[in-house]
Amino acid sequence: MHSDNFSSNIVALTGKIVGEPEFSHEVFGEGFYIVNLEVPRLSEAYDILPVTVSDRIMDREAFAFGNYISVSGQIRSYNNYVESERRNKLVLTVFARDYEVFDDYPSRGGNEVFLNGFICKSPMYRTTPFGREIADLLIAVNRSYNKSDYVPCITWGRNARFCGRLNVSDNIKLWGRLQSRVYQKKYEDGRIEDKVAYEVSASKIEIMERDME
Repeated sequence: MHSDNFSSNIVALTGKIVGEPEFSHEVFGEGFYIVNLEVPRLSEAYDILPVTVSDRIMDREAFAFGNYISVSGQIRSYNNYVESERRNKLVLTVFARDYEVFDDYPSRGGNEVFLNGFICKSPMYRTTPFGREIADLLIAVNRSYNKSDYVPCITWGRNARFCGRLNVSDNIKLWGRLQSRVYQKKYEDGRIEDKVAYEVSASKIEIMERDME
């Protein structure tokens, strides 16, 4: 199955801009900026999520600090070499295709993700010391020009049990939300540093039937 990446990778976020846009990189004369969006959870917590915006669609006034905005686009991934760790690190961002600005936090919107992709690493099923079931997945979602985005996902409860039985190359559909998670990285010299990881917390999963040839 080779699905259209516009329909197989969809994300919609609504939140408050925290910080000013920062220049990221340029491709063929097109500049890209990173904007951090504070997106509330159902609890009183919130996620700080990075959004990549092209200068071809970005209005600097719209993306000013403190504005409320809805962004629609796709999750993108790329490898970034970390000199201190001497390895590549998978970096996630939301690539904005469209946006809308609000005077106040809107009643609609929030944090919604849909992915249609392939499991590219054996799912890791485990239970916490409190007996909660968790499974980690890495999903490859096809993109144009024979590229793919690799998206870490986490599932809970019966979804975790289901994912623990899935195999590499299985094609699945997944609905959920994009979240940030702080963890501690311990180095060989004893240093401990707080890091941030991004992943999709899945609330619904479907396995697609394999094509019969």
